[in-house]
Amino acid sequence: MLQKHQIAHYEETGYLVVEDVVKGETLNELRGVTDAFLEQARSVSTSNDVFDLAEDHTPEKPKVNRIREPHRQHPAYSALMRSSTVLDIVVDLIGPNIRFDHSKLNCKPVDGGATIEWHQDWAFYPQTNDDMLSINVMLDDCKADSGPLSVIPGSHMGPIFDHHHDGWFVGSINPATAGFDSSSAVALIGPAGSLTVHHVRTVHGSPESQSGRPRSLLNLNYAAADTWPLLTPERSVPLTADPDSFETLIVRGEATIVPRLASVPVRLPVPGAMLGSIFQQQKTLIGRSFGAEE
Repeated sequence: MLQKHQIAHYEETGYLVVEDVVKGETLNELRGVTDAFLEQARSVSTSNDVFDLAEDHTPEKPKVNRIREPHRQHPAYSALMRSSTVLDIVVDLIGPNIRFDHSKLNCKPVDGGATIEWHQDWAFYPQTNDDMLSINVMLDDCKADSGPLSVIPGSHMGPIFDHHHDGWFVGSINPATAGFDSSSAVALIGPAGSLTVHHVRTVHGSPESQSGRPRSLLNLNYAAADTWPLLTPERSVPLTADPDSFETLIVRGEATIVPRLASVPVRLPVPGAMLGSIFQQQKTLIGRSFGAEE
């Protein structure tokens, strides 16, 4: 699926944009399913197992930050998660044996949407090695004014930054003490059906949308099968679970109970790890890059 120069770009920068991957009936179905979920959110008043709602969400003006675990919510999302369209790209980047980790669908409504401050996914769920990545499928055209996912090139080869505030894990890097140059950020844009890839250690975030158009991004996360969690967040299969249950997460190749240990930097996301979504965690920040100071 990927050409050598694309693989080299990912390895050097920690990200990749591939256009025209999901298309035709598949893209139309995903967009239709997503629109139906967003319409369904009108009947929901508080966040639940399906929807992470903005504070100013109302039935008349629904605002959904996220659809939780979309691969569990509708077969269309699950089918794409297991499709060769996506998995062939994952295999090119992290090898033939692939474990699915988790999914989410981040939404920005027409009038802004929540920001996501600079962070590294690795800070939330460190594992025995860092052969992990995120695939993000653009369900809508994503332009520079759409609040696009932005990345810091090369940050996947650097340190794991501190995502704590006052001793608690808050899921964000304080820009005042960040230790990286945010002016080097690259906005990942493209037409609907494009996908982006970023390494689990790549620093990334997204501003509000200024476009007046909705922007939905389906996020699918994968790991090499010999990558095992150091902690067991609630969304993952416990390490003490029936091995057959863990094997259901293998979407390509074979499972293994022999973790591969790599010398990679780790900061544990404790105390406070995985308490609520990233939107709730980041409310406690002092310094912000994208949102207004609080």
